Amino acid sequence: MPRWVFGDISGKTPVLARVHSECLTGDALFSLRCDCGFQLEAALTHIAEEGRGILIYHRQEGRNIGLLNKIRAYALQDQGYDTVEANHQLGFAADERDFTLCADMFKLLGVDEVRLLTNNPKKVEILTEAGINIVERVPLIVGRNPNNEHYLRY
Repeated sequence: MPRWVFGDISGKTPVLARVHSECLTGDALFSLRCDCGFQLEAALTHIAEEGRGILIYHRQEGRNIGLLNKIRAYALQDQGYDTVEANHQLGFAADERDFTLCADMFKLLGVDEVRLLTNNPKKVEILTEAGINIVERVPLIVGRNPNNEHYLRY
């Protein structure tokens, strides 16, 4: 799992971190259908301003349904389904991601406490259940536009 460490993350001070789920369409192609690329950029900016932090780039495209199925889900969304409904129509759970390796990565890096850069309270819950001690959720409010309003609700 790719990860980048910025600055000195040793010590007892909680580390600013982003667990970013891969999104080729948002991260590399700057899609306006999501806010993923905007969140990645904002997270890196926050970490740079902090002078230390971690980015874990979680290779689970499209909530871990893969790029091809994500494109299929986009087609269903164009027909009026929301993200969750589209995933269900394709035979997947609303979110197929598994964050247990992220907890292992933080432990490997010697990080005990994390200030997590995310808008998603569910991600905090899932990562906490996976063994990550999250002491603060730091929101990333960026990238909202008419093309992704519906997506951001789900």
